[in-house]
Amino acid sequence: MAGKQAVRVLTVDDSRTMLGMLRKALGDAGYDVIQGSDGVEGLEVLQQADPAPQAIITDINMPRMDGFQFIEAVRALEAFAHIPIICLTTEIDEEKKKRARSLGATGWIAKPFNAEKLVWAIQRVTA
Repeated sequence: MAGKQAVRVLTVDDSRTMLGMLRKALGDAGYDVIQGSDGVEGLEVLQQADPAPQAIITDINMPRMDGFQFIEAVRALEAFAHIPIICLTTEIDEEKKKRARSLGATGWIAKPFNAEKLVWAIQRVTA
């Protein structure tokens, strides 16, 4: 399809390795990937993005601003409140999952992630 923009995804993680893996997995699947190295930078990248991402993947455990604070901050910004947010984390605690959902997270994927499952999740939330 000529002129169709690739779906843009913002990934936020304090691990350079994880950011690289996400860029590769999503890039190989045809997504346009923009990245932040923690919640603070993720918010900056989000607000400067043109076009805005159609989905966000965030880690939970990060310095400066963790994933919970990041989700809350994104949901507080009217322009981005509708964007699906998937938590990608080593955390498997039910309470943390509930907290993330209550703050507005759309989904939860445990690390280490399977690239196909991740791409499927992004396809599902951006369809």
